[in-house]
Amino acid sequence: MKELPLAEVYKLIEPGPVVLLTTAARGRANVMAMSWHMMVEFTPPLIACIVSSADFSFGALRTTKECVIAIPAVALAEKVVAVGNCSGEEVDKFSTVGLTPVPAALVQAPLVAECFANLECRVVETRLVNRFNLFVLEVVKAWRDPAQKAPRTIHHRGYGTFSVDGEELKIASRMP
Repeated sequence: MKELPLAEVYKLIEPGPVVLLTTAARGRANVMAMSWHMMVEFTPPLIACIVSSADFSFGALRTTKECVIAIPAVALAEKVVAVGNCSGEEVDKFSTVGLTPVPAALVQAPLVAECFANLECRVVETRLVNRFNLFVLEVVKAWRDPAQKAPRTIHHRGYGTFSVDGEELKIASRMP
């Protein structure tokens, strides 16, 4: 074994696909790329996520307590990275990157038309926001594009490196 720098641990434990988080505050929609998230409950579906206080979306999420998590397929990888490489404080990311905001049913934040799934969410827990920038979200409405049968997602591995979902394994499990 060789010692691994502690700053690289996150590359080993990255929790899931890179997603887009949308917010809307004061009549303005924004979108950010996010990879630090995880499921914390099946029913109701709860998702914990980290949104840095340095991100423009942080203020909108904290104020409105609602967002959309949009899940892009690998075909959107370059747009996802472009979203992550600019600030919504300076530009309209939807028009700059070429994504289409679509009205959601239960929250003010928009869905992203190009994504294969969109999850409308409300913040249900904020006790760890001040210390860790961690929000717990309840999914209140979920959407899926039936035309995208088996989309592959991207996973951030650090410093501009991504992996793409690969082969699936089917092994009997008691988990849903």
